[in-house]
Amino acid sequence: MSDAPVTVKVDITLGLRGMLGGPVPVPAELSYDPTDPYAVTATFHHGLGEVTWIFARDLLADGLIAPAGDGDLHLNPVFDADLVLFVLNSPDGAAVMEAPAEELAEFLDLTYEQVAPGSEWDQVDFEGELAKMAARR
Repeated sequence: MSDAPVTVKVDITLGLRGMLGGPVPVPAELSYDPTDPYAVTATFHHGLGEVTWIFARDLLADGLIAPAGDGDLHLNPVFDADLVLFVLNSPDGAAVMEAPAEELAEFLDLTYEQVAPGSEWDQVDFEGELAKMAARR
């Protein structure tokens, strides 16, 4: 039996906030691959396909307790509702989605079981990454 880290995948439903009413459910998948230990991937599914957003695992951890983010993704906890707002901005538009804070925390805990916070660098094959960059030259 191997103790090698495994990819964590969790299905979650976020609520897309709009100007015309309550949140519209958006099915999504959060995933964490220990071979890319600093990143979390969120794939949002909608009628026309899917949108994938990659962001720092630390951003998710920070966004559970205080406003966090810079650039195209900001996370804002809503403590009285036990939610976290995902504020996404791209050249194609913007969206605000809400997610249950407890489900995000549970996902984060699962990622920590695979790669403990602060030990991400141990998962990076630095020599292999350098070799890939040298091969592209």
